[in-house]
Amino acid sequence: MNNIVEGTDFNFDQEVLNSDMPVLVDFWAPWCSPCRMVAPIVQEIADEYDGKIKVVKLNTDENQNTAVTYGIRSIPTLGIFKDGKVVDAVIGAVPKKHLVEKIKPYLLSIN
Repeated sequence: MNNIVEGTDFNFDQEVLNSDMPVLVDFWAPWCSPCRMVAPIVQEIADEYDGKIKVVKLNTDENQNTAVTYGIRSIPTLGIFKDGKVVDAVIGAVPKKHLVEKIKPYLLSIN
């Protein structure tokens, strides 16, 4: 199962800002090699933390309005959103351990 939502300028409010769970947004582009390096890590997080965090990938070339709104100047940028606001972000290809440490405080606890 993919567990990743494709984000667009049109569904960003619904999928990210209005989400009832924390959201990890991967701002990326197809030509970006660090983006391709981090993609498998993002997929692993989507699978391992399914139900605790939503993962959205947003192609910045195709969805420039959202990228501009959030001041995305370097990709990959991995933004962590909670309650409609950016609460943290990681810029660049980082090891999985680093990304997991960043998202852990925001994960939904499942009872």
